Amino acid sequence: MPGAGSFRADFGASVVVALVALPLCVGVAVTSGVPAELGIVTGVVGGLVTGWFRGSSLQVSGPAAGLTVLVYEAVSAYGLPALGVLVLAAGLLQLVMGALRLGRWFRAISVAVVHGMLAGIGLVLIAGQLYALGGVEAPGRTLAKLGAMHELGARADWAAVALGAGTIAVLVLWRRVPPRLRLVPGALVGVAAATAAAALLRLPVERVRVTGVLDAVAPPDWADFGMLASAGAVGTVIALALIASAETLFSAAAVDRMHQGPRTEYDRELIAQGVGNTVCGLLGALPMTAVIVRSSANVEAGARTRASRILHGAWLLLFAAVFPGVLEAVPLAALAGVLLHAGWKLLPARAVAALWRSHRGEAVVLVVTAAAIVATSLFEGVLVGLGLAVAKAAWETSHVHIEEVWEGEELCVRVVGNASFLKLPKLLDSLEAVPHAASVRLDLSGLRHLDHACLTALEGWERARMPLPGREGVI
Repeated sequence: MPGAGSFRADFGASVVVALVALPLCVGVAVTSGVPAELGIVTGVVGGLVTGWFRGSSLQVSGPAAGLTVLVYEAVSAYGLPALGVLVLAAGLLQLVMGALRLGRWFRAISVAVVHGMLAGIGLVLIAGQLYALGGVEAPGRTLAKLGAMHELGARADWAAVALGAGTIAVLVLWRRVPPRLRLVPGALVGVAAATAAAALLRLPVERVRVTGVLDAVAPPDWADFGMLASAGAVGTVIALALIASAETLFSAAAVDRMHQGPRTEYDRELIAQGVGNTVCGLLGALPMTAVIVRSSANVEAGARTRASRILHGAWLLLFAAVFPGVLEAVPLAALAGVLLHAGWKLLPARAVAALWRSHRGEAVVLVVTAAAIVATSLFEGVLVGLGLAVAKAAWETSHVHIEEVWEGEELCVRVVGNASFLKLPKLLDSLEAVPHAASVRLDLSGLRHLDHACLTALEGWERARMPLPGREGVI
């Protein structure tokens, strides 16, 4: 019976996805500066709540490495109790965006900005996790982390470094093992190996602290909502909503290329994410987004319907409820190794090389976006990237040139293209080079776009060349 076959496939895939998600949920939470259990709560909501929606059948949601930087900054600025308010507001904003059918518009965002955002997140993640790998307290800002990197070797706990490096080695080498063994996720194998080594050798390294899932859940208090009156908090909410939405919908486009099933309905998926983040906010948990690592694992494991992602949330809940003590044995350095590997995979070295060969302007946008994120913050860096992409597009589409045609004794100067202020200096230079004639006619019928600055300049040039009254340009 097809239904039974689909359920068996989805059941097996859900186990694989849960095993992939578990170390990532815990690692993302720890990196974000919140209790480890909150990462699992978000993973559970991503399965048991968001999983029911029909926006994308095989995409899996949960806490994402791409939001760790923003969440860490928010928790540092406003405190852990305020996290629920920020995530709740971001979820409601996503619901509004989905209701207004804005999901499809995320496909219009420059790919260079997206790659730059991922690269910036990867660099920030690597800079922070190098300190976690060595068991050293990190400076607050990314530039400070990079500046103090030379001191890291002298302060590092080399037992922790060995565990983290071993975890990374397992992740790298696991891709070369036989396909049957790869059904067990490499992240789980690496963390399990590091945990076993730390226990057998009794290494005095720092481990995950667990208080219980129910104890970690902290719904926001009404008094915390007053923080939304500040511009900084509103900016954080907008950043959470936009970045989570963009990552989700770009992930959906990638997942759609991996299978032959139903395509993603972008607006429905945006609403699904909004519902999930609203629930996460009510529980005081981390924000969620669709995660390409879990989603690709779901597809590769043979999932056929959304039942696999629902079941993966149930497995996470069962593990957190029945085996919470197991998490306390996990070294933080092992999770740092997992996230270092994830950060490295976010660096789009091939994309930069390809763009540099074909579209150097796009490569510049990518690099500037990543550098701006490292130098400032995720939200500000993405805004810089978007602004640069828009300016680049405006410059490239603003092509204008003039054509000189003699019609008897009259010189017709025809302006063709898109005349905007960006090309005004070039346009004026071309007009000044037009030879003087007894009769000059300015023809603007070839313009597809003419802004006010260019119109004013053209009228001034025409008056200077045509002092006689009654002679006007033809538009």
